[in-house]
Amino acid sequence: MYTFYQYSSCSTCRKALKFLNEKEIEFKSVHLVTETPSEEVLKTLLKNSGLPIKKFFNTSGQKYKELGLKDKINNMSEYEAIKLLASDGMLIKRPIISDETKVMVGFKEEEWIKLWKGLNDPFIIYIYKKL
Repeated sequence: MYTFYQYSSCSTCRKALKFLNEKEIEFKSVHLVTETPSEEVLKTLLKNSGLPIKKFFNTSGQKYKELGLKDKINNMSEYEAIKLLASDGMLIKRPIISDETKVMVGFKEEEWIKLWKGLNDPFIIYIYKKL
């Protein structure tokens, strides 16, 4: 089962949601603002993504800009960054999809397909059946 972390007012999240529904992918939806992931969940997502912590920040968001994080993030430890992300879901880049072992941050259809391609993963099997 996939976990889809999203914010309902986000147009990119709506595109990703449409993609998942069209491909009949089963997932659990988590609203990033009302159900902000804990530090532990964020640590796991970070580890499984293989991405730098900076990629988890919504750099185009108002909250990110208000806090002046562009200039501060490079000097933060991973611990500080995770703690900050867990404190406010509006700081988290969205959407995020995870199957407990793989994680994608943001939505680019080609990248979502490529991540799971060739792994005999139900995600890819569903997608190719629907193409």
